[in-house]
Amino acid sequence: MAFDPPVRVRFAPSPTGRLHVGGLRTALYNYLFARKHEGDVVLRIEDTDQTRSVRGAEDDIRDALSWVGLDCDEGPDQGGEYAPYRQSERTEHYREYAQTLIEAGRAYYAFDTEGELEEMREGNRAYDGSTRRQMRNSLTLSDAEVDRLVDAGDYVVRLKVPRQESARFDDVVRGSVSFDTSEIDDQVLLKSDGMPTYHLANIVDDHLMDISHVIRGEEWLSSTPKHVLMYDALGWEPPTFAHLPLILSPDSDRGGKLSKRDANELGIPVYVTDYREAGYEPAALLNFLALLGWSPGTEEELFSLDEMVDAFSLDRVGASGVQFDLDKLRWVNEHYIRDLSVEELAEKARPYVEDEGYEVSDERLHTICELVQDRIQVVPEVVTDNRYFFEDPKGYEEAGVEKRWTDESADLLLAYADRLEDIDTFDTDAVETKLRTLADEENVGAGAVIHPARLAVSGRSYGPGVFGLLAAVGKEACIRRMHRAAEELG
Repeated sequence: MAFDPPVRVRFAPSPTGRLHVGGLRTALYNYLFARKHEGDVVLRIEDTDQTRSVRGAEDDIRDALSWVGLDCDEGPDQGGEYAPYRQSERTEHYREYAQTLIEAGRAYYAFDTEGELEEMREGNRAYDGSTRRQMRNSLTLSDAEVDRLVDAGDYVVRLKVPRQESARFDDVVRGSVSFDTSEIDDQVLLKSDGMPTYHLANIVDDHLMDISHVIRGEEWLSSTPKHVLMYDALGWEPPTFAHLPLILSPDSDRGGKLSKRDANELGIPVYVTDYREAGYEPAALLNFLALLGWSPGTEEELFSLDEMVDAFSLDRVGASGVQFDLDKLRWVNEHYIRDLSVEELAEKARPYVEDEGYEVSDERLHTICELVQDRIQVVPEVVTDNRYFFEDPKGYEEAGVEKRWTDESADLLLAYADRLEDIDTFDTDAVETKLRTLADEENVGAGAVIHPARLAVSGRSYGPGVFGLLAAVGKEACIRRMHRAAEELG
């Protein structure tokens, strides 16, 4: 489907902290839609609220987008014909259009003190058509008094919301949406420090930057009527809106939007950098987030970024909230890990190995990764779920001992350890040959030696193939662990 004018979308985060996974999903949907229609992606930093801006947050946003491979066409770093792309550097535009709204009778100066506003809030009153007549503003004061107060500079500019009307717009995800204007308060557009609020800066920049589609979270749905009113007052055509469904808590008892507090209590990483540090594949995270609200219309669940672009459609984004499923993300990530080469996995795993204080050669780490690649879901599990490759087990799996350790296990294990002493080249074939020869001579099944050997060396009754495991652990460690297990388990 071709669009005229061309598709231009923006991802417009506020630098109030690290990029949240919900924000990354918004960035992803904007990216997929733009790339599908050969459009442009704009990164705009909405930093007008300087009191909430966090040092380093903008860098975190850019780093997170770079890590997952969502490249923008315009932004603070890339530049572009609509620069600057930080709202704090565009304040003259907002003052200009705030004045335009005042002159059109669609906005007004308000001079209420904080005490007066607090009294109004305590009375549970909104700043609307009824209260504005009781407050100090340019609608209730003389022109001379207004001029005096404006010159003094202690004022805000508020949107004059018409009463008993309907603010209506079409939303790609939700269809026709309308709000009774009696439910909309007179939103502040320009603050007393001269900086705009989100509402004014948002529509001015979307218009001046020729944004064709505004794709954002559902939490902004209630703000859209104010924006529609401002577009109308300024004589501008609004962009096409698409409000994405909420990401819900996986705990049905909690319900509602996945909050940072809920996520922390449920052990769900909140920020994109958390997933990076936890060893998730960036492509897997994007794949998971794409399906958190969008359906491709098929049973397919694994997509590359290019495949997502080809399949994506805003028409297939649902309006209902979607529960965040960390187990599903781990399942998706598992598939991406299996697609890595052993060398790639080893390279990704090495920082985690070293952070745990282990020293291991590249060759041995490659061997370990090859053994565990099909058994892990995130990269750090190369170490955290398989410590027996790096250190002696601190104990033995109780269920495994009960099921696999017999009265003859200690003697068989010691006999096997003695035979391992004779091996010059300690590899998979050699350790297997010694074990099977011993089993034949003792007239027992190979499992009678395999299971105690696995328990002794790894502390577990499960894992990768036992002969590869023994070879990777090494001759000296295997013999030491077998003697220890025979003594402790008896």
